[in-house]
Amino acid sequence: MTMTKHYAASEPPRTEVDALPGGTVVEFGAPWCGFCLRAQPALAEAFAAHPQLRHIKIEDGSGRPLGRSFRIKLWPTLVFLRDGREVARLVRPTEADPIREAMRRIA
Repeated sequence: MTMTKHYAASEPPRTEVDALPGGTVVEFGAPWCGFCLRAQPALAEAFAAHPQLRHIKIEDGSGRPLGRSFRIKLWPTLVFLRDGREVARLVRPTEADPIREAMRRIA
């Protein structure tokens, strides 16, 4: 698997996300969000070191059930899951090192 380039307009149900085996990075944001755009190079660098991880990139917004179930407040927020359980979370990351470290925890 590789880094997902585009935010998905539709989101999977939380039950599906919770049932995912292995390591998953769920990214909440929006394609027009400046913070989200600035985080993309760091994400790409981190995913280059962990191509085996699943990446779900969700376009979030007011009233979106998946984002609310994870209590997302700011974009981008990265939620790092191992077998459906949250292991780490980063809000508005700007550098690859913290992302890589969180990825190591779920790889």
